[in-house]
Amino acid sequence: MPSFLEAPVAGAYHLLTSLVDAIQPLVGGYAAVLAIVVCTLAVRSLLIPLSLRAHRGMRARAVLMPELKKLTDKHRGNPERLQREIAKLQADSGTTVFAGFLPTLAQLPFFWLMYTLFSRAVVGGESNQLISGNLFGAQLGLHWPVVTGTPAFLVLAVLLAIVAWFSARLALRQLDETATPLSRRLAQLLPYGTILTVAFVPLAAGIYLLTTTTWTVLERTILQR
Repeated sequence: MPSFLEAPVAGAYHLLTSLVDAIQPLVGGYAAVLAIVVCTLAVRSLLIPLSLRAHRGMRARAVLMPELKKLTDKHRGNPERLQREIAKLQADSGTTVFAGFLPTLAQLPFFWLMYTLFSRAVVGGESNQLISGNLFGAQLGLHWPVVTGTPAFLVLAVLLAIVAWFSARLALRQLDETATPLSRRLAQLLPYGTILTVAFVPLAAGIYLLTTTTWTVLERTILQR
């Protein structure tokens, strides 16, 4: 790993271990799990302004979709003219078609840190204490085994599937009448990608995914109301 990336990893490690030490007398062996949840909630709280902006952008995008379709049909044979017209339309409306991706992009560094912290036996020149934490007997640094004697991965997969189902319903509600069948199908299937993701990341990263996707569903439900 490049040296300039070691500093944020080491800083995150010391922050997380300090939090684990502080809450361990209260929750025992589940301190690392709770620390991941607390840190994730803290990060999502900091991203609320971006989420609000993204929600406004998505609503504005829904209004722009008919106009975007007209421009696409009108300038289909002239990509450069189409790009200029779309840019002008977005500038006039004060939004962008990519506004809804802001919270997701902002979370990527935190997800990378979580993956890195629980994938390494040594951090900052010292033994990684975080990977010894466990959930239902499964260490947080463990990847999804094909056969396991602990229910941790099964429970995680079931909870992610439930959250994905609610997320898919919310995504479908946000689509307007101009949405194509492919767009609707993708809106139904993409949320379930989290279940596939946890098969390739440490258990700790899966806990992060469950926490952040649950937050997203609750946040979108509140904003839509």
